[in-house]
Amino acid sequence: MVPQRISEDVGLAELVDRSTGQLKTSTQASIGAINTITRRMHLLAMNAMIEAAHAGAQGAGFSVVAQEVRQVAGEIDGLASALGTKLGDGVDTLTRAVGQLADHARATRCVDLALNAVEVIDRNLYERTCDVRWWATDAAIVDAASDPTEAAAAHASRRFGVILSSYTVYLDLWLCDLHGRVIAGGRPDRFAVQGRDVRNEAWFAKARALTSGDDFAVADIARCAGLGGAQVATYVASVRADGEAHGKPLGYLAIHFDWEPQARAIVEGVRLAPDERASSRVMLLDARHRVIACSRGRGILTERYPLQVDAASGHYRDPQGRLVAYHATPGYETYAGLGWRGVIEQATG
Repeated sequence: MVPQRISEDVGLAELVDRSTGQLKTSTQASIGAINTITRRMHLLAMNAMIEAAHAGAQGAGFSVVAQEVRQVAGEIDGLASALGTKLGDGVDTLTRAVGQLADHARATRCVDLALNAVEVIDRNLYERTCDVRWWATDAAIVDAASDPTEAAAAHASRRFGVILSSYTVYLDLWLCDLHGRVIAGGRPDRFAVQGRDVRNEAWFAKARALTSGDDFAVADIARCAGLGGAQVATYVASVRADGEAHGKPLGYLAIHFDWEPQARAIVEGVRLAPDERASSRVMLLDARHRVIACSRGRGILTERYPLQVDAASGHYRDPQGRLVAYHATPGYETYAGLGWRGVIEQATG
């Protein structure tokens, strides 16, 4: 037999099923041939005994031989039956064992893919933490926070516009005073946010706890009313006198990461085989197991996934028999992550 090359299109379990199926067929054919021979031997022995009976005393010796032939045929028949049972059981055991191995390999691969998904977003968001702290020291931003005149706010807005033209992953950048009033935004023609009160925003509450310009805060993924209800990841840093890390607090810089298209690209970009993709749901969950991204677009920001977690990573079968593989964020560089997890839910046959 010519060995078959294993490609990405031929799964291990499928190949084993095919091979063991061929082995079963071949074994059954061989046992069938043995059974045919033993049936002929039984028939010959029976005919010999009949002829021996007709021959009377002269056929006594022939009758003994016929009985021996019949007995041997019975023993062969029994051996063939036992062989078929043992081979069948062995092939079934092998099929189950390799099937379990294939399931484990698939589950481990899904755990790795879940890790990759959450790592990619963490690396992306690590850059956001750098951006917000860097831009909070920009002279135009510091000046506008220090003396929020109309001219200073307009200058800060133009500076934001320059940044946004290069960093397309942001919906908008807002400079706020210490009381939660927006001094300037980067897209005034699109989002009229100047003067907006953001005191009740989760990210603003976190910003007020910052103790230096080296720190940042971030809120859970949420829809922002000031940005047309878009899904955003908002990172915020304090703006301080002279741009110094321990200078007097003057206000806060909030940068609104355009979450939905970036997250969708990550979960839809996970490298699943075509047959896997049709039966899989790739998700990012926040620390509360809320779905914040989903390859099928379901449950985003509304569903809390019933993840059964007992380790940083792992896999299990849910009550519906689906494979669930997950991995917690490992963080990236100085960004510890937010307790998020990559999850792949997969229906398997």
